[in-house]
Amino acid sequence: RAQIVGVDPTTDLALLKINAQNLPTMPWGDSSRLKVAEWVLAIGNPFQLNQTVTLGIVSALGRTSLGISGYEDFIQPDAAINPGNSGGALVNTRGELVGVNTAIFSQSGGYQGIGFAIPSNLARRVVADFLKYGEVRRGSIGYVAYGPLTTQQAADLAAPDGRGLYVGRMRRDSAAYDGGLRPGDIVIAFNGTAVNDSGMLTRLIQDATIGSTAAVDILRDGRRLQLKISILRATEQ
Repeated sequence: RAQIVGVDPTTDLALLKINAQNLPTMPWGDSSRLKVAEWVLAIGNPFQLNQTVTLGIVSALGRTSLGISGYEDFIQPDAAINPGNSGGALVNTRGELVGVNTAIFSQSGGYQGIGFAIPSNLARRVVADFLKYGEVRRGSIGYVAYGPLTTQQAADLAAPDGRGLYVGRMRRDSAAYDGGLRPGDIVIAFNGTAVNDSGMLTRLIQDATIGSTAAVDILRDGRRLQLKISILRATEQ
């Protein structure tokens, strides 16, 4: 029997404790070192067929904005993943855990060549937070609704290259508003990293150190400005 240490709906991960000793364990791999076209194996129990292993390659890295979870930074392998594979290991050729299988993209409900796995580095951080704090801690700047910049908005707001995220609405009682962000602004970078995808920006904010001050580059009326916005715990916003 296992004891639930913590559940994180944002990543769809949980940490369980088993009262046993000397169990065989799989070594952690560094998911940041994965390369596209690298061979990986997916282990799981598809359709209750225990200990099934499938082989494939890494098709893509850093997939975001899929609508699968609140924190998205997925590995996309083409190893066959079906219902029942979720929670299974994604393993590299050195036998290291590089991901946790979590979802598929399918119009039929079965495997169509596109699956997704949570990177091992993210899973490892979730585990570390549960062990240290009893919960997963993430940064927040409060409620801000971002959207892709349309061609017409780019022209109206004098965004020269059409890149960035348009701020549609936000709460006044937020760290973002206190830091000077306003509806109509275009967010182009967060702590020096260019952003053009709302999923990526959300991940950068959540990964930012709680209590720190983030440098947020924006375009306003054609002028580039840099705002200083406080990073608070997500539960404090």
